[in-house]
Amino acid sequence: MAPQTSTKMTYEDLLLLPEDGLRHEIIDGEHYVNASPVTKHQRVSMRLIVEISYYLREHPVGELFHAPLDIVFSRYDVVEPDLLYISNERRDIITTKNIQGSPDLLVEILSESNRKYDEVTKRALYERTEVGEYWIVDPRRDAIQIFRRNAAGRYEIAANLSRNETLTSPLFPMLEIQLDEIFA
Repeated sequence: MAPQTSTKMTYEDLLLLPEDGLRHEIIDGEHYVNASPVTKHQRVSMRLIVEISYYLREHPVGELFHAPLDIVFSRYDVVEPDLLYISNERRDIITTKNIQGSPDLLVEILSESNRKYDEVTKRALYERTEVGEYWIVDPRRDAIQIFRRNAAGRYEIAANLSRNETLTSPLFPMLEIQLDEIFA
């Protein structure tokens, strides 16, 4: 996926774009456009939403959101991840229009058209903007890679998971997500 402009785009410019059903994002002022997700992407997304939402209903430690919702890191860095989680301690970044700052967790579900973008470009942005945990979900391989910030503030691979395994996260104590069910 290539950037769409050669001049720096701002959040204000992004808001002026007409609604076209596509996902528009800017990273370091570069405009990126993604097509709508395919059905397996949507199934995986919905199953993750359901699992985490059930947990949060019983353990109200934060709030889960899904696309489309802008995360504004700066006027030159605005993205719409597939899922995002914000703990109660960081609720002040939630506004009526968007998220202003770094969520505790961002989840991107790969599509063939955005694989490198999510694995490289967005990962670098999320690390730079101090997102605590980042999940890259790969529906083609039925796998999830989890990155967490280390003491130096850099991402480390915390887990490489696939079918027949269970996803856990310190963000959701006692939640166990069976990946066989997510990728069914």
